[in-house]
Amino acid sequence: MTLRARPLLTTLTLSLALGLALAHLPVAGAAADAAAPRYSLREHYTKYEFRIPMRDGVRLFTAVYVPKDASKAYPFLIQRTPYSAGVQADGQLHYGVDYYPEHIGPAQEFEDSGYIFVKQDVRGRYMSEGKWVEMTPHAASQPAAGQGNESQDMHDTVEWLLKNVANHNGKVGILGTSYPGFYTSASIIDSHPAIKAASPQAPVTNLYMNDDSYHGGAFMLAANFDFYSAFVEAPNPTPLPKTWERFDYGEADGYDFFLKHLTLSNITATLSPTQRALLMPTIEHSTYDEFWKQRDIVPHLKNIKAAVLTVGGWYDAEDLQGPLSTYSAIKRNNPAIYSGLVMGPWSHGAWNRADGQSLGYVKFDAKTGAYFRSNILYPFFEQHLKGRNNKGAAEVYAFETGSNVWRNYPAWPPQQAKTRTLYLAPDGKLGWTQPAAGAEFDEYVADPLKPVPYTAYPAQGVPKEYMVGDQRFAASRPDVLTYRSEILEEDVTLAGPIKPRLFVSTTGTDADWIVKLIDVYPAEYPHSDDGAARPNDVPKPALTMAGFQQLVRGDPLRGKFRNGYETPQPFTPGKVEAVNFSMSDVNHTFRRGHRIMVQIQSSWFPLVDLNPQTFTDIPHARREDFRKATQRIYHAPSMYSGIEVQVLGK
Repeated sequence: MTLRARPLLTTLTLSLALGLALAHLPVAGAAADAAAPRYSLREHYTKYEFRIPMRDGVRLFTAVYVPKDASKAYPFLIQRTPYSAGVQADGQLHYGVDYYPEHIGPAQEFEDSGYIFVKQDVRGRYMSEGKWVEMTPHAASQPAAGQGNESQDMHDTVEWLLKNVANHNGKVGILGTSYPGFYTSASIIDSHPAIKAASPQAPVTNLYMNDDSYHGGAFMLAANFDFYSAFVEAPNPTPLPKTWERFDYGEADGYDFFLKHLTLSNITATLSPTQRALLMPTIEHSTYDEFWKQRDIVPHLKNIKAAVLTVGGWYDAEDLQGPLSTYSAIKRNNPAIYSGLVMGPWSHGAWNRADGQSLGYVKFDAKTGAYFRSNILYPFFEQHLKGRNNKGAAEVYAFETGSNVWRNYPAWPPQQAKTRTLYLAPDGKLGWTQPAAGAEFDEYVADPLKPVPYTAYPAQGVPKEYMVGDQRFAASRPDVLTYRSEILEEDVTLAGPIKPRLFVSTTGTDADWIVKLIDVYPAEYPHSDDGAARPNDVPKPALTMAGFQQLVRGDPLRGKFRNGYETPQPFTPGKVEAVNFSMSDVNHTFRRGHRIMVQIQSSWFPLVDLNPQTFTDIPHARREDFRKATQRIYHAPSMYSGIEVQVLGK
């Protein structure tokens, strides 16, 4: 197949003629539905494929879907992706103008309203030429040969589309989720003036700082192993690989697989050289070094001329922090534009076409995904790309979990939220006042050969529902400290970051400190399983919601990074030290009759890689480096440990 970049006809006569012929062909991979014909994208759109030349001569594969109704002009809506602009059909990846996806827009409203949809393989991926570099560093100077610059590639793409595609209105929008979210952010730096609206959704932003690769300096093992075993480099331009190949663990439970191999060197040895190529740099660069700093897009989010609506999910296991950091940076660096934020009760990308009514056993009492698409996302693009009225648009749309209601704020975090501290007290108590008396510390023995799991059931990869998973299984372990408040007499709403402020000691020379904020349901609570099918990653036996311990937020800090992520420092065994860090934000109401709980532990496996509890370079740790240690949390005078939170209405 040879694709040549060429202008379209000045009218859409060819488009209409070809479309009429193709409209009678079945959608590739779609099953016939005699009872109710399904929506047919090819009935309304004509597909073209081009290789668009960049300023350095590299050509990027681009699929363009043009409305067949040529009676009016349409804006462009672009997605740039490393995951292929091709079409999955019959279990295979296909390129060619005869292959159509079931949908191309982010919601049916977009396809019905009419946009010129554009999907592009980014530089070096699939059918595009050039060299692909993960999280392409933004460089003001000329990049290496073939490597390119995402902002420049977007600029050149827009210029070409404006000149070569008919029936456009001169306005461009761009959006994408996850990695395409990163490309959305990167593409609007020094943005082309025709780009009027952009929506980076779950954008990968800083892989080291509470993003995909590391949280608190601890490597997110299960998710990265699972992802990079399938996401690999490939020769280009080529449509290969045709399928997304998942790793065969050979075990029903990832916990058993990772524990059996134990060390990172043993774990990664199970992969092929191709699978290790992209994974190993993320493991080897275990401190916040130049490798990570040059891939942090936040400092470069400047000179943006488009309105921006950043989207994220409170229960996104991959990119929860990315949207918050992106929104904040764009607002700070580009005060003249609209910088909006949407945070809903979603796992990674679950706002895309899913209804968003629940996650695992936790319900949200509404179709939050459908609401977002119809009432926030669609009006945003219609306003900025078609001039439609969107009165009443807020800057921040934040779904308040627990009470299950959308809130609008003029900024995030809400300025009216007040800082308060939940203090850890003797006898497992948790409260708003410093403890007056009692034991000076609580302790537990952490054994890296018997780590605390992060789910109560066997799992491979990372089940999406773990972010709201029941923590009762962990509360019963002797290596988990549990603190709980009295039964709440009124609602308590937290809105903003969660900041553990701990005084700790260890008998080892390194330790992880995992802090979990938990909503404990009342002993009398209606069962939420109404007979609806549970997601595949949730255990099937009936689970009572009475006493359910719902994870609200959890994050680790690798102790050797307590004074900074660039230069690790060992603990002195037995010495009391302050451990302070920030977890990602929440917007959650603990309802009257519930309790607030905090759990603290030193492993969360295999979500987080194991800390040997000896000060060493963990990517090269040996089996004999993994040792037991006694961990202490202090709550004595001058050493009060607690969790700093932002409280609304207090």
